[in-house]
Amino acid sequence: MKEKISNLVDNQIQSLNVFVDDVFISTEEGKKILNIVLDSEEMIDLKLITEASRIINKIIDQNQILDDDIYEVDIYSKEKGEN
Repeated sequence: MKEKISNLVDNQIQSLNVFVDDVFISTEEGKKILNIVLDSEEMIDLKLITEASRIINKIIDQNQILDDDIYEVDIYSKEKGEN
């Protein structure tokens, strides 16, 4: 799934100077969550996450990426210093 989402999203968010670092599914309180972690050479602030989220959510909806059992998409930035 990481490769599929990266291929669809990276070109669209390139103008924001961010890219998809990781994609994984987690479970919280019995609900599956699609996690998309963004990274950049620069600091990613809340405004940038919001802009990227709008683009990514639109792509996910248009390409019907989510399975019926995934209830939520969580898009956030990688913490600096993480490998």
